[in-house]
Amino acid sequence: MKYRVLLMIGLGQMWTCLFCLAMSAQADEWIDRIKTQFGGQTITCAFAPHPTTTAFQIMTKEFTALTEIRVRWDIIEENQLRRKLLADHAARTGLYDVLLIDAFNMAEYAPTGLAIDLEPLLNNSALTPTWYNYEDILSAYRHGIGKYRGVIYGIPVAGETRYVGYRKDLLQKYRQQPPETMAELLALAKFFQGKEPGLHGIVMRGQRGIHFASGWMTTMYQQGGQFLDQQTWQVLVNRPQTVASLEYYVDLLRQGPPEIAAYTHQEPVEAFIAGKAALWFDSTAWTSTILDRTRSHIVDKVGFAPPPAGPAGAYAALAGWNVGISSDIPESRQKAAWAFIVWMTSQRKAEEYVRLGGAPVRKSVYTNPALIAEDFTFPIQLKTLELAANLVKAGITWIPPHVKTMHVLEVVGNAGADVLAGKMSAQDALDRAQKEVERIMAK
Repeated sequence: MKYRVLLMIGLGQMWTCLFCLAMSAQADEWIDRIKTQFGGQTITCAFAPHPTTTAFQIMTKEFTALTEIRVRWDIIEENQLRRKLLADHAARTGLYDVLLIDAFNMAEYAPTGLAIDLEPLLNNSALTPTWYNYEDILSAYRHGIGKYRGVIYGIPVAGETRYVGYRKDLLQKYRQQPPETMAELLALAKFFQGKEPGLHGIVMRGQRGIHFASGWMTTMYQQGGQFLDQQTWQVLVNRPQTVASLEYYVDLLRQGPPEIAAYTHQEPVEAFIAGKAALWFDSTAWTSTILDRTRSHIVDKVGFAPPPAGPAGAYAALAGWNVGISSDIPESRQKAAWAFIVWMTSQRKAEEYVRLGGAPVRKSVYTNPALIAEDFTFPIQLKTLELAANLVKAGITWIPPHVKTMHVLEVVGNAGADVLAGKMSAQDALDRAQKEVERIMAK
């Protein structure tokens, strides 16, 4: 039996080696083909400052050495990048080849024709090798942020969802359990509000406008609320489920510090890592900050849980960034740009990308034992992303895919802030917001 086991282990290792050799040979073949067809060309990337940008820039040296495709970088502040890409497309300048596309902007970019449909390139076996493995990118990201009305305009490169961080030591001390339902989340926040000196129940986003709306959306879909019907674009701001979801979120925020009405995305995590709150509910992108021993006071005291289920179901947020290709450049440059995207975003390079600071989007990364050993939150994040996929399956995009979405979020976020400030009831605030959003959608 002992020798049979050793033989089986040996055979398994042999097959693994043979597989790796075969994949390496395929990669060499692809590199030679790309170098022959596109070597000597220069492509330009229009990106915002971001960990993805940093990782890609480091990885570019190898890409250029192998393919002889040179890469230029234009790093532009996020809001300016949006304006510049739209202006350049309107003028048809063709300055940029590879574009970093925020999921929040997809609904604005796609109708203008700014980026090309990537599906023909994905289906071209000469340009897209088997080791690229598009299907390994989590379904929630592929369908939830990379597409607009079924068209693939972007390859997800930096995804994020939202989950609950909690103080394990406090829950253990007071014999409490991590929340599994929205009702339990609110009850737990109320339980810890003021339980100890300087301790608050929860920290989330509460600043007037977009930030309030974004925080509210973290719990809204589980309550059955929506701002817009994503099939008909009927305005749903003051329907009963949306009103109830605002009342819930305001109640949750009132279990936080007095200054929570000024909180964007950064202040909640700063308060949480300082030990000032028992609960935090926000983006997985902040995980590394929470677990940073040089900054966080709660590194060994924190646990994480997927978003609790609500009356309407178990859902999770979904946002992130894609890379796409400009429609204003010649086909040869589009293919060279695609070669760059294939190399940078492939399953073959995924672990290197994550180790360089990139955010995971692939199942193979989230289930990689070596990476899980370094970050215990990966399985929890994966479970959370499955809940995000539930939203996609329900036909709902977490960020409503409409060109006027940002304006709508500003209006409803202002209304929510008025309710938090005690200026009016949720019903009155959303009745007023309903009329304003209807005017926006009618223009």
